[in-house]
Order: sequence, then structure tokens, then C-alpha cells
Amino acid sequence: MDFSLSDEERAIRDTARQFITREVMPLEQEALRRERAHRPGLERSELRELQLKAKEFGFWGLSTPEEYGGMELPAVTQSLIWTEVGRTFVQFKFGGDADNILYFANDEQKKEYLLPTIEGERISCFAITEPGAGSDAANIKLRARQDGDDWVLNGEKTFITNGNDADFVIVVAVTDPEKGVRGGGTTAFLVDRAMGWRSEFIQTMGEGGPASLIFDDVRVPARNILGEIGQGFELGMKWIGKGRYLIPSNAIGIAERALGMAVEYANTRETFGKPIATNQAIQWMIADSETELEAARWLILRAAWTVDQGADPRHSSSMAKLYGAGMVNRVVDRVMQIHGGMGYTRELPIERWYRQVRLMRIYEGTDEMQRLIISRDLLRGYTKIGGHLQ
Repeated sequence: MDFSLSDEERAIRDTARQFITREVMPLEQEALRRERAHRPGLERSELRELQLKAKEFGFWGLSTPEEYGGMELPAVTQSLIWTEVGRTFVQFKFGGDADNILYFANDEQKKEYLLPTIEGERISCFAITEPGAGSDAANIKLRARQDGDDWVLNGEKTFITNGNDADFVIVVAVTDPEKGVRGGGTTAFLVDRAMGWRSEFIQTMGEGGPASLIFDDVRVPARNILGEIGQGFELGMKWIGKGRYLIPSNAIGIAERALGMAVEYANTRETFGKPIATNQAIQWMIADSETELEAARWLILRAAWTVDQGADPRHSSSMAKLYGAGMVNRVVDRVMQIHGGMGYTRELPIERWYRQVRLMRIYEGTDEMQRLIISRDLLRGYTKIGGHLQ
């Protein structure tokens, strides 16, 4: 059993770390200053410039198939890169990617939506969550009614990432109430903002914010159906499932950076004539954080490895998402405690991480939903305890 990275994995990880350290981290103080003034840490044009710089490093389309100009990296390698991105709180991501379900588009749709999204010329968002349908995605109500060659959409989606900036949305709507959501009664549509939907900013405890999307008699031509009629819920589940090992991968980077700050501060901050690192209470917080961080790392990498093996990753990804999200929340909380009052101020990024990582236990499947999936798999015999070693 070999836990070491391959030479290629290590080289890609180190190059990603070099880019984040040299090009993105120097922007952190300015990003904090802007956010304190309630402005975006990075403007859209600045993000685009960074992504093009990263392209010169070879980072473009981490998951995008090579035929579309991407790297099509294995899941384990993508996990390692997302960990490096997590080391900075600047809201950066590598360019050249598109929603995985956009590859179900037909040739004309690919020209109009997929390719411009990969190139960064268009911004998309995905909308399935509704005010009454969060964890229970099968409870969606937004209706699409056929009218001649068009479909007319009415309803609301909420907590939509990129919803304030996107110029088109992939929206899942009910097209046949009699069949039900799971029985083929929903369809995915590609809907340009110019077709009439509007977004409303949602204030949250984090930086930036999601949006509510309002559809009021929005008319969409039938040619904008993504995939097949009745395939909407299936596509939605493919979209949701893709990110469950990437979110905690990002959490690893945050926890590593924050814990490093705690170690440095504990060795330099003195009380009663000696560094606080000599206090057992501090030592135990650091030890617990390192142990949980290492445990999360291997859960997450095994989930990514499962994806690369072509096996069903849902069980391992749910464990990775559940434990990784909880781990980073506990580590950041301890790091704030070690820094005392300074950790609570906006002079340091710790309070920002504190607000940021709390979302990880909610979006793309709450802690409770991950526990439901994990326990269901065991109780119904879908997987065995320690099944990967059987």
C-alpha cells in the first residue's frame, strides 16, 4: 500500500502552489480591504487576468476534456490542486471549466453555451434549489408549461451561486407534474438572462452572496432544452455529485494555512514570560487539529481515487464531505481561540475563514444529508463496513 504521490502529481501540485503563492496571495491585503468596504475582493476583469496568467503555467480546464482544450486531469490531481487554491482566501479559481452537465448539450448548444463558457466569455449558473426545496431537491415547484414551440417558466430558485453575475442559467423545472420529479417529470433548460429572468442578491454572513432567480412568464424556445425532456432531475444529481470531494479538498488548504498561522503565533506570542506554545491547552488544540486534518486528507483523496477507478463514489464522497467540512470548522475555531482577540479582528483573515467555512456544512449536501446517505448505504446493504478493503 503506497501513500506517496507520483512524480507527476507532485510536480503539478508544486506548480499550482507556486502560482497561488506568487500571483494570488500578494493580493490578500487588498482583497481584505475591499471586502471591509463591501466590495468584491476580486473584480471580474482581475479574475480573468489571473486565469490567463495561470493558463501560461499550463492550468486551464482542470476537468475539461482534452478535445475542448482542457487538461482532463484525474480526480486525485484535481483534489490536490483545489487544496492549493484553498490556501488563499482570495476568491480565485482556475479558468477553462464549465458545468459538467453542459457536455450533454447538442452541437448548436455547445457552440452557444459550452465553448464560450470554457473560454471565459460567458458565465453560467446552475439552479435547482428553491425556497421549499433545498436538501429535498425532489420537491421543486418551478413550472415549465409548453406553449407551441416554446416553454414558459414561472417560479423561483434560491441560493444560486454565481446567480448575480451569470448571463445564462441551467435551470431544472417541472414539465410533467403527473410523472413526479423522480419519475421523469422535470427538464433542464438553458435560459439566457436576456430572456427575462432576474436575480436578487441574498445577504449572508460570508463574503459575496448567492442569488434568488425570479422567473415570471419567461419564454424559452424548445431548442434550449438541455439533454432530453424528463432528464432534468437526473442531470441535477450529476451536477450536485461532482463537487462533493472538491469542496473538502479546498477545506484541506484552508485548514493547513490556518493551522500554520496558529503554530507560528503560538511560538511567538508570550504570556507570563513564556510563549503560549508551552501551555498544554494550546498544544492539545494544535495536536487535535493536525490529527483531524490528516484524517480528512486521506478520506478525501480516497474519494477522489474512487472516482478515478470508475467506481461509484457516492459513499466515499459523502464521508469526505461530512468529515472534511466538520474538520475545517473545528480547526479554524481553534486557530481563532489560539489567536485570542486578534483572531476576532478583521486585521487577520481568521474571522473571514470562520464565516466562509461554515457554509461548507450546508451547501452541496448538508451534514445531515451526508449522514443519511452514509447510513442508508450500510442499512440497506448497498455497501459493507470497510467495503473498500473487502
